[in-house]
Amino acid sequence: MFIWLHFIAAVFAIMLGLINIVSEKGTARHRMVGWSWLLIMSFVTVPSLWIREINDGHFSWIHFLTIWIIISMGIAILSIRKGNVRTHAGFMLGTMLGSVIAGIFAIMPGRFIQSLIGHF
Repeated sequence: MFIWLHFIAAVFAIMLGLINIVSEKGTARHRMVGWSWLLIMSFVTVPSLWIREINDGHFSWIHFLTIWIIISMGIAILSIRKGNVRTHAGFMLGTMLGSVIAGIFAIMPGRFIQSLIGHF
């Protein structure tokens, strides 16, 4: 059940992220969607460190991507608070790219999430 929640939240986060990428920047809507995205991504990334079905209970390379996403989200927040829009935008785009890459690898054949999707 936990992996289903993780999967659904990740899909929702990617959709919100894409909405923010294509929408007007700096608006109240952009900030609201951004904070919502950050909250959902926190729910997706932090607990994902305990998802270890593929590697006999050990961390896999995808967990390093998770850690990088968490760090990137922090840098993006600090950057925009300091008024550094370019750094904020770059790290947010990088975080989205990392999330999409993680998602692609998570649904590849042989992965646990792929077996769940196959039953859907």
